[in-house]
Amino acid sequence: MYDVVIIGAGPAGISAGIYGASRGKKVLMIEKDQAGGLIGKVSTVTHYAGVAPGETGAAFAAKLKQQAEAAGVEILKAEMKKAQLIGDKKEIFTDKGVFEAEKIILANGTSPRRLGIPGEAELWGKGMGMNAAKDGESYRGKHIYVAGGADGAVKEALYLAKLASKVTIIHFEDSLGCIAEFREKVKETPNISLRLHSRLHGVYGTDQVRTLEILDEHTGAIETIEDPGCGIFVYAGTIPNTELYTQLSLENGFIPVNEKMETEIPGVYAAGDIRVKQVRQVSTAVADGTIAAIQASM
Repeated sequence: MYDVVIIGAGPAGISAGIYGASRGKKVLMIEKDQAGGLIGKVSTVTHYAGVAPGETGAAFAAKLKQQAEAAGVEILKAEMKKAQLIGDKKEIFTDKGVFEAEKIILANGTSPRRLGIPGEAELWGKGMGMNAAKDGESYRGKHIYVAGGADGAVKEALYLAKLASKVTIIHFEDSLGCIAEFREKVKETPNISLRLHSRLHGVYGTDQVRTLEILDEHTGAIETIEDPGCGIFVYAGTIPNTELYTQLSLENGFIPVNEKMETEIPGVYAAGDIRVKQVRQVSTAVADGTIAAIQASM
């Protein structure tokens, strides 16, 4: 029996674990992948107070894990199968057993959204949908396409431009949706080109991408490009990991909370990208986790 069980070891979960442990609570953190969450998979961490210049997502994630363990937080790598959230005793069912707690903090964030286009499923991991920090080196000197035009997509495109012969950003709007800092850096990077008001329409090949189709949103025309061995990195937003929380009411898949990070179920809190909010950044996730843990420790 734990005082607090935290689902997810991203920035929100790690912050919650540290603050819960600091208040003398017996805390268990359950994470199905690696500590750090999605931030651990980015090329570099930017705009976070105190972060080292050029710090990689992997290095940042390692620090998060180390700090939580040093605080006395138990981190279990396991996959949640079911959550019983109603009642004084909460139960989390995993592939490593069942864990009970008085309070639960849901901080298991979001997962990358796929495009849902022809060929995507067959070529995922074979030149389609890779991780820039992990897989970018495999495309050194080659042509890379980045699907997406928000901050995360453009930041990774700038990183990949240091490796690729050419990077093409495919974005459905008429201008990039990223911050001004990244737009200026794109202009200053000669091997990045833009395909605006466009969408990736299909990818084809067997063991690698050989052909891709790009749809022009203005004209409806579809261009077929032969580019064997190219890399396609997809940044099409994320979807919340709330499919197992059937006892909660959701808004567009996200969990509503109040300013104390409390959900509609007593003793159940939500923090980070999984909750209804306007700004999803590492800094806001950390703040959410702090608030949730302090409230859960009262």
